[in-house]
Amino acid sequence: MDDSGNLYFSSGYWHTIRKMTPDGTVSTIAGKPGTSTPMGSSGDGQGTSATFKVPNGVALDSKGNLFVADGYNCTIRMITPSGSVSTFAGLPQNSGDADGTGAQARFSHPGGILVGPGDIVYVADGGSNSTIRKITPDGTVSTLAGTPGAFGFADGTGPAAQFDGPGGLAMDASHNLYVTDYGNNAIRRITPAGVVTTIIGTPNLSGNILPSGLPGTLSVPFGLSIGTTTPLTQLWILTTGGIVYAQVPAP
Repeated sequence: MDDSGNLYFSSGYWHTIRKMTPDGTVSTIAGKPGTSTPMGSSGDGQGTSATFKVPNGVALDSKGNLFVADGYNCTIRMITPSGSVSTFAGLPQNSGDADGTGAQARFSHPGGILVGPGDIVYVADGGSNSTIRKITPDGTVSTLAGTPGAFGFADGTGPAAQFDGPGGLAMDASHNLYVTDYGNNAIRRITPAGVVTTIIGTPNLSGNILPSGLPGTLSVPFGLSIGTTTPLTQLWILTTGGIVYAQVPAP
C-alpha cells in the first residue's frame, strides 16, 4: 500500500499487477490479462504491453517503484511510477541459485518480497532453493539465510539455517525479518546479522494451537503482518486453518 492508500497486488494466474484505489476502483497497471511471458522473452515493456509469468509478492520502495516476485519467470521485476516494467534481477525463465548482480543472479521460484530500510529488497526464494535472498539498490543479489537445495529445519546463522518453503515476509521496527516457513509449519525470525531462530510453530506438527507458552503449532502458514513491536511484537499469521494472532518477545 502506498502513502495515498492505493493497494497493489498480483493476480497470479492472470499474469497481471493490479491497483485498487481507496474507493475500490481496480485497474491493471502492468501485464496482459491471461497472457504469460513467452519463452525466450524478457517480458519487459510499458504497462500492459509487459508480460509476467505467475507473479507473486509485490512491494514498494521509497521512490514509488513497485518490485514484483515474478515466480515462474524466476526473476524480480521493477515497475516505475510511470509504468515502465524492467527485469531488476535474475534471467527470465532461467532457474538457479547464483548470487550476483542483475542478470548474473539466479532465482528458483521467488514468492514473498519486502523492501526494507535503504530500499534493500528481501525475497523468499522457494522452489528448489528454500532461501532468503537480499538485493541492494544496484541489483546485487546475495543469500542472507539458508543453503540452496538443502531443505529442512535448522536454526543457525546464514547458510547453517534451513527452511522448507519460505513464503511471506514481514519486518519489525528493529529490522528483524519474519518468514512464514510453510513446509515446517513455523514462523522464523532473521536478525540483521542473519541469525535464524524459530519463534512460533513445531516442525512435523500441524494445527493452530498457540498456548501461553510458545512455540505452539501452526497449520501451513503462508502470509503474515506485523502490528506494534513494543513491548511485544504482534503478528497476524494467515494459515490454511484461519488467521492466527500471536505476541512474541523481542530477540
